[in-house]
Amino acid sequence: MEDKEKIKSQISKLEEKYKDSGQDLSSYLDGLLHQRYLTYWDYIHLDTLLSLQVPRTHFPDEEIFIMYHQITELYFKLILHEQKQLVDDKSDNLAFFIEKVRRINSYYTVLISSFSVMIKGMEREQFLQYRMALLPASGFQSAQFRMIELYATPLENLVHITERAQFSSESTIEELYEHIYWKRGATDKDTGEKTLTLKQFEYRYTPRLIRIAKQVENATIYHKYLSLPKEQRQDKTLVESLKTLDINANINWQLMHMGSAHRYLRRDTGDIEATGGTNWKEYLPPSFQKIVFFPELYTEQELNNWGKQWVDHMLNPDKSRVE
Repeated sequence: MEDKEKIKSQISKLEEKYKDSGQDLSSYLDGLLHQRYLTYWDYIHLDTLLSLQVPRTHFPDEEIFIMYHQITELYFKLILHEQKQLVDDKSDNLAFFIEKVRRINSYYTVLISSFSVMIKGMEREQFLQYRMALLPASGFQSAQFRMIELYATPLENLVHITERAQFSSESTIEELYEHIYWKRGATDKDTGEKTLTLKQFEYRYTPRLIRIAKQVENATIYHKYLSLPKEQRQDKTLVESLKTLDINANINWQLMHMGSAHRYLRRDTGDIEATGGTNWKEYLPPSFQKIVFFPELYTEQELNNWGKQWVDHMLNPDKSRVE
Protein backbone atom coordinates (compact mmCIF):
# COMPACT_ATOMS: atom_id res chain seq x y z
CA MET A 1 0.00 0.00 0.00
CA GLU A 2 2.84 2.30 0.86
CA ASP A 3 4.47 1.68 -2.55
CA LYS A 4 1.22 2.51 -4.35
CA GLU A 5 0.95 5.81 -2.49
CA LYS A 6 4.55 6.64 -3.36
CA ILE A 7 3.94 5.91 -7.06
CA LYS A 8 0.76 7.99 -7.00
CA SER A 9 2.69 10.88 -5.49
CA GLN A 10 5.41 10.57 -8.11
CA ILE A 11 2.85 10.56 -10.96
CA SER A 12 1.26 13.68 -9.51
CA LYS A 13 4.61 15.43 -9.43
CA LEU A 14 5.31 14.39 -13.03
CA GLU A 15 1.94 15.78 -14.13
CA GLU A 16 2.84 19.08 -12.46
CA LYS A 17 6.25 19.11 -14.13
CA TYR A 18 4.96 18.57 -17.67
CA LYS A 19 1.71 20.51 -17.59
CA ASP A 20 3.33 23.66 -19.05
CA SER A 21 5.00 21.81 -21.95
CA GLY A 22 1.87 21.58 -24.12
CA GLN A 23 1.74 17.78 -23.76
CA ASP A 24 0.06 15.70 -21.13
CA LEU A 25 1.91 13.19 -18.96
CA SER A 26 0.47 10.27 -20.95
CA SER A 27 2.42 11.39 -24.04
CA TYR A 28 5.68 11.40 -22.09
CA LEU A 29 4.94 7.98 -20.63
CA ASP A 30 4.37 6.63 -24.16
CA GLY A 31 7.78 7.99 -25.10
CA LEU A 32 9.31 6.29 -22.08
CA LEU A 33 7.81 2.97 -23.16
CA HIS A 34 9.43 3.23 -26.59
CA GLN A 35 12.78 4.49 -25.35
CA ARG A 36 15.73 2.10 -25.51
CA TYR A 37 17.63 1.12 -22.39
CA LEU A 38 20.69 3.28 -21.83
CA THR A 39 24.03 1.49 -22.17
CA TYR A 40 27.41 2.52 -20.79
CA TRP A 41 28.97 2.83 -24.24
CA ASP A 42 26.16 5.02 -25.54
CA TYR A 43 26.14 7.21 -22.42
CA ILE A 44 29.84 8.15 -22.66
CA HIS A 45 29.97 7.88 -26.47
CA LEU A 46 32.71 5.30 -26.14
CA ASP A 47 32.99 4.39 -29.81
CA THR A 48 33.35 8.06 -30.76
CA LEU A 49 35.88 8.61 -28.00
CA LEU A 50 38.05 5.71 -29.12
CA SER A 51 37.94 6.88 -32.73
CA LEU A 52 39.52 10.26 -31.98
CA GLN A 53 43.13 9.06 -32.04
CA VAL A 54 44.30 9.64 -35.59
CA PRO A 55 48.11 9.47 -35.96
CA ARG A 56 49.77 11.29 -38.84
CA THR A 57 52.68 8.83 -39.08
CA HIS A 58 53.26 5.08 -38.77
CA PHE A 59 55.25 5.33 -35.51
CA PRO A 60 53.36 3.43 -32.76
CA ASP A 61 54.30 5.88 -29.99
CA GLU A 62 52.55 8.75 -31.73
CA GLU A 63 49.24 7.27 -30.59
CA ILE A 64 50.45 7.44 -26.99
CA PHE A 65 51.38 11.07 -27.57
CA ILE A 66 47.91 11.88 -28.91
CA MET A 67 46.01 10.05 -26.19
CA TYR A 68 48.02 11.60 -23.38
CA HIS A 69 47.32 15.11 -24.65
CA GLN A 70 43.63 14.32 -25.08
CA ILE A 71 43.48 13.00 -21.50
CA THR A 72 45.26 16.15 -20.31
CA GLU A 73 42.70 18.37 -22.02
CA LEU A 74 39.89 16.43 -20.33
CA TYR A 75 41.50 17.09 -16.95
CA PHE A 76 41.84 20.75 -17.87
CA LYS A 77 38.11 20.72 -18.56
CA LEU A 78 37.49 19.23 -15.11
CA ILE A 79 39.60 22.00 -13.55
CA LEU A 80 37.65 24.66 -15.45
CA HIS A 81 34.40 23.00 -14.39
CA GLU A 82 35.33 23.56 -10.73
CA GLN A 83 36.73 27.04 -11.32
CA LYS A 84 33.55 28.26 -13.01
CA GLN A 85 31.44 27.04 -10.10
CA LEU A 86 33.71 28.83 -7.66
CA VAL A 87 33.72 32.08 -9.61
CA ASP A 88 29.92 32.00 -10.00
CA ASP A 89 29.23 31.18 -6.35
CA LYS A 90 27.68 34.05 -4.39
CA SER A 91 27.44 32.37 -1.01
CA ASP A 92 30.99 33.03 0.24
CA ASN A 93 30.75 29.61 1.86
CA LEU A 94 34.20 28.65 3.14
CA ALA A 95 33.59 24.90 2.99
CA PHE A 96 32.44 25.21 -0.63
CA PHE A 97 35.55 27.25 -1.50
CA ILE A 98 37.90 24.72 0.10
CA GLU A 99 36.18 21.75 -1.55
CA LYS A 100 36.42 23.25 -5.03
CA VAL A 101 40.12 24.02 -4.59
CA ARG A 102 40.67 20.51 -3.22
CA ARG A 103 39.10 19.02 -6.35
CA ILE A 104 41.25 21.20 -8.60
CA ASN A 105 44.35 20.06 -6.74
CA SER A 106 43.31 16.43 -7.07
CA TYR A 107 43.11 16.85 -10.86
CA TYR A 108 46.53 18.50 -10.95
CA THR A 109 47.96 15.72 -8.81
CA VAL A 110 46.82 13.15 -11.36
CA LEU A 111 48.20 15.21 -14.26
CA ILE A 112 51.57 15.76 -12.62
CA SER A 113 51.99 12.13 -11.56
CA SER A 114 50.86 10.91 -14.99
CA PHE A 115 53.51 12.89 -16.84
CA SER A 116 55.85 9.91 -16.60
CA VAL A 117 53.89 8.70 -19.63
CA MET A 118 55.46 11.57 -21.55
CA ILE A 119 58.90 11.41 -19.96
CA LYS A 120 59.48 7.66 -19.88
CA GLY A 121 56.62 6.16 -21.85
CA MET A 122 57.83 6.83 -25.39
CA GLU A 123 60.94 6.03 -27.39
CA ARG A 124 63.01 9.15 -27.94
CA GLU A 125 63.96 8.05 -31.47
CA GLN A 126 60.32 7.65 -32.47
CA PHE A 127 59.38 11.02 -30.97
CA LEU A 128 62.11 12.85 -32.85
CA GLN A 129 60.76 11.34 -36.09
CA TYR A 130 57.00 11.78 -35.80
CA ARG A 131 57.26 15.24 -34.21
CA MET A 132 58.30 16.57 -37.62
CA ALA A 133 54.85 15.68 -38.96
CA LEU A 134 53.16 17.79 -36.27
CA LEU A 135 54.60 21.20 -37.15
CA PRO A 136 53.59 23.86 -36.22
CA ALA A 137 51.21 22.30 -33.67
CA SER A 138 52.38 22.53 -30.05
CA GLY A 139 51.06 21.90 -26.55
CA PHE A 140 51.70 25.64 -26.19
CA GLN A 141 48.39 26.02 -28.05
CA SER A 142 46.29 24.62 -25.18
CA ALA A 143 43.60 27.29 -24.84
CA GLN A 144 42.10 25.57 -21.80
CA PHE A 145 45.27 26.06 -19.78
CA ARG A 146 45.18 29.77 -20.63
CA MET A 147 41.56 29.86 -19.47
CA ILE A 148 42.54 28.20 -16.19
CA GLU A 149 44.99 31.05 -15.61
CA LEU A 150 42.38 33.70 -16.39
CA TYR A 151 39.87 32.22 -13.96
CA ALA A 152 42.51 31.89 -11.24
CA THR A 153 44.07 35.35 -11.02
CA PRO A 154 43.84 38.94 -12.32
CA LEU A 155 45.35 39.48 -15.73
CA GLU A 156 47.99 41.86 -14.37
CA ASN A 157 49.53 38.89 -12.51
CA LEU A 158 50.03 37.16 -15.86
CA VAL A 159 51.97 39.97 -17.53
CA HIS A 160 55.56 39.01 -18.31
CA ILE A 161 57.79 39.53 -15.27
CA THR A 162 60.01 42.05 -17.08
CA GLU A 163 57.01 44.32 -17.74
CA ARG A 164 54.74 43.56 -14.80
CA ALA A 165 55.68 46.69 -12.82
CA GLN A 166 54.44 48.87 -15.69
CA PHE A 167 50.85 47.64 -15.37
CA SER A 168 48.15 47.43 -12.73
CA SER A 169 44.47 46.66 -12.29
CA GLU A 170 43.83 50.08 -13.82
CA SER A 171 45.22 48.94 -17.17
CA THR A 172 42.77 47.74 -19.80
CA ILE A 173 42.21 44.06 -20.47
CA GLU A 174 43.51 44.53 -24.01
CA GLU A 175 46.74 46.18 -22.78
CA LEU A 176 47.38 43.47 -20.23
CA TYR A 177 46.61 40.67 -22.67
CA GLU A 178 49.04 42.06 -25.23
CA HIS A 179 51.84 41.71 -22.65
CA ILE A 180 50.83 38.34 -21.19
CA TYR A 181 53.84 36.20 -20.31
CA TRP A 182 53.28 33.19 -22.57
CA LYS A 183 53.49 35.20 -25.78
CA ARG A 184 57.24 35.54 -25.17
CA GLY A 185 57.47 31.75 -25.34
CA ALA A 186 56.55 31.72 -29.03
CA THR A 187 58.28 34.88 -30.21
CA ASP A 188 61.72 35.01 -31.79
CA LYS A 189 63.87 36.75 -29.17
CA ASP A 190 66.19 38.22 -31.82
CA THR A 191 63.67 39.56 -34.34
CA GLY A 192 60.55 39.89 -32.20
CA GLU A 193 58.62 37.98 -34.88
CA LYS A 194 55.77 35.79 -33.65
CA THR A 195 55.95 32.13 -34.64
CA LEU A 196 53.24 30.61 -36.78
CA THR A 197 52.24 28.61 -33.70
CA LEU A 198 51.44 31.83 -31.83
CA LYS A 199 49.81 33.50 -34.82
CA GLN A 200 47.46 30.55 -35.30
CA PHE A 201 46.62 30.46 -31.61
CA GLU A 202 45.90 34.18 -31.39
CA TYR A 203 43.70 34.10 -34.49
CA ARG A 204 41.65 31.22 -33.09
CA TYR A 205 41.41 32.09 -29.40
CA THR A 206 42.17 35.76 -28.68
CA PRO A 207 38.51 36.91 -28.90
CA ARG A 208 37.45 34.13 -26.56
CA LEU A 209 40.23 34.73 -24.05
CA ILE A 210 39.56 38.47 -24.00
CA ARG A 211 35.87 37.76 -23.43
CA ILE A 212 36.63 35.47 -20.49
CA ALA A 213 39.07 38.02 -19.01
CA LYS A 214 36.32 40.65 -19.11
CA GLN A 215 33.76 38.26 -17.61
CA VAL A 216 35.97 37.54 -14.60
CA GLU A 217 37.36 41.05 -14.19
CA ASN A 218 37.37 41.65 -10.41
CA ALA A 219 35.81 38.20 -9.98
CA THR A 220 38.65 35.69 -10.32
CA ILE A 221 39.33 33.04 -7.69
CA TYR A 222 41.94 35.37 -6.20
CA HIS A 223 39.33 38.15 -5.99
CA LYS A 224 36.94 35.70 -4.34
CA TYR A 225 39.59 34.93 -1.74
CA LEU A 226 40.34 38.61 -1.08
CA SER A 227 36.63 39.36 -0.62
CA LEU A 228 36.25 36.80 2.18
CA PRO A 229 36.06 38.03 5.79
CA LYS A 230 39.49 38.28 7.42
CA GLU A 231 38.89 35.27 9.65
CA GLN A 232 38.08 33.08 6.63
CA ARG A 233 41.05 34.41 4.64
CA GLN A 234 43.28 33.20 7.45
CA ASP A 235 41.78 29.72 7.51
CA LYS A 236 44.75 27.37 7.47
CA THR A 237 43.14 24.74 5.24
CA LEU A 238 42.09 27.30 2.63
CA VAL A 239 45.49 29.02 2.60
CA GLU A 240 47.37 25.75 2.24
CA SER A 241 44.99 24.58 -0.50
CA LEU A 242 45.50 27.77 -2.51
CA LYS A 243 49.28 27.57 -2.07
CA THR A 244 49.19 23.97 -3.25
CA LEU A 245 47.20 25.04 -6.30
CA ASP A 246 49.78 27.72 -7.05
CA ILE A 247 52.65 25.26 -6.79
CA ASN A 248 50.82 22.60 -8.80
CA ALA A 249 49.87 24.92 -11.67
CA ASN A 250 52.88 27.23 -11.78
CA ILE A 251 55.79 25.11 -10.60
CA ASN A 252 55.21 21.35 -10.64
CA TRP A 253 53.29 21.26 -13.92
CA GLN A 254 55.96 23.38 -15.61
CA LEU A 255 58.69 21.26 -14.06
CA MET A 256 57.26 18.09 -15.58
CA HIS A 257 57.30 19.76 -19.00
CA MET A 258 60.91 20.72 -18.43
CA GLY A 259 61.70 17.09 -17.62
CA SER A 260 60.08 15.99 -20.86
CA ALA A 261 61.87 18.67 -22.89
CA HIS A 262 65.22 17.71 -21.37
CA ARG A 263 64.68 14.06 -22.23
CA TYR A 264 63.56 14.52 -25.82
CA LEU A 265 65.05 17.83 -26.96
CA ARG A 266 68.37 18.19 -25.18
CA ARG A 267 71.63 16.91 -26.66
CA ASP A 268 75.35 17.56 -26.24
CA THR A 269 75.72 19.26 -29.61
CA GLY A 270 72.91 21.74 -29.01
CA ASP A 271 69.27 21.59 -28.00
CA ILE A 272 66.57 20.65 -30.49
CA GLU A 273 63.80 23.16 -31.06
CA ALA A 274 60.33 22.30 -29.78
CA THR A 275 57.50 21.84 -32.26
CA GLY A 276 56.10 25.25 -33.04
CA GLY A 277 59.44 26.91 -32.31
CA THR A 278 58.62 27.71 -28.67
CA ASN A 279 61.53 28.90 -26.53
CA TRP A 280 61.12 26.07 -24.04
CA LYS A 281 64.35 26.77 -22.10
CA GLU A 282 63.18 30.31 -21.33
CA TYR A 283 59.45 29.72 -21.34
CA LEU A 284 59.14 26.68 -19.04
CA PRO A 285 61.30 27.47 -15.97
CA PRO A 286 58.92 28.79 -13.27
CA SER A 287 61.69 30.90 -11.73
CA PHE A 288 61.98 32.80 -15.03
CA GLN A 289 58.27 33.59 -15.32
CA LYS A 290 57.33 33.97 -11.63
CA ILE A 291 53.64 33.42 -12.32
CA VAL A 292 51.84 33.40 -8.97
CA PHE A 293 48.05 33.19 -8.77
CA PHE A 294 47.70 34.29 -5.12
CA PRO A 295 50.65 36.61 -4.32
CA GLU A 296 49.26 37.87 -1.01
CA LEU A 297 49.79 34.43 0.52
CA TYR A 298 53.57 34.66 0.29
CA THR A 299 56.38 36.68 1.80
CA GLU A 300 58.51 38.93 -0.40
CA GLN A 301 61.38 36.47 -0.07
CA GLU A 302 59.18 33.57 -1.18
CA LEU A 303 58.06 35.54 -4.23
CA ASN A 304 61.63 36.50 -5.12
CA ASN A 305 62.74 32.85 -4.92
CA TRP A 306 59.63 31.51 -6.66
CA GLY A 307 60.40 28.18 -8.31
CA LYS A 308 64.16 28.62 -8.07
CA GLN A 309 64.86 25.54 -5.96
CA TRP A 310 62.89 23.32 -8.34
CA VAL A 311 64.75 24.60 -11.41
CA ASP A 312 68.09 24.26 -9.66
CA HIS A 313 67.23 20.65 -8.97
CA MET A 314 66.29 20.07 -12.60
CA LEU A 315 69.53 21.57 -13.89
CA ASN A 316 71.62 19.91 -11.16
CA PRO A 317 69.91 16.56 -10.50
CA ASP A 318 72.81 15.27 -8.38
CA LYS A 319 72.02 17.82 -5.70
CA SER A 320 69.42 16.91 -3.11
CA ARG A 321 66.07 18.52 -3.78
CA VAL A 322 64.93 21.22 -1.37
CA GLU A 323 61.29 20.76 -0.46
